[in-house]
Amino acid sequence: MRIIHLLVVGMLIFAAAYVYHIKMESTSRVERVQRLNAEIREQRDAIAVLRAEWARLDAPLRLQGLTERHLALKPITAQQYDQLRNLPERPSNFTRDPDPIGSMLDTIEAAGTPNEITGSVPPRGARR
Repeated sequence: MRIIHLLVVGMLIFAAAYVYHIKMESTSRVERVQRLNAEIREQRDAIAVLRAEWARLDAPLRLQGLTERHLALKPITAQQYDQLRNLPERPSNFTRDPDPIGSMLDTIEAAGTPNEITGSVPPRGARR
């Protein structure tokens, strides 16, 4: 009978220690979640501040004032427009090969040997 009592007391002590361990682990996880929530709240506040600052910097009236102060721009007049036929001819250095990638592929294919085997496709007449 004493052995059974000792076993039961030992099991109770083990169970109490295990429950205490679970409680401490859950408490530490709750604290970690609370810290993460606080960090998320701080980051959201920082994002809100940055958005407000961006809205202030991007305000049209502010940008208009900066352009008037720092750029010597004048309004466009109707005399500044012209017809397309009066434009100068396109320079010759802008005329390029109509298909530059195709010409590169042709050059690569011409440089390679026609009987070269890469291993991805079996050669004609070869058995597997």
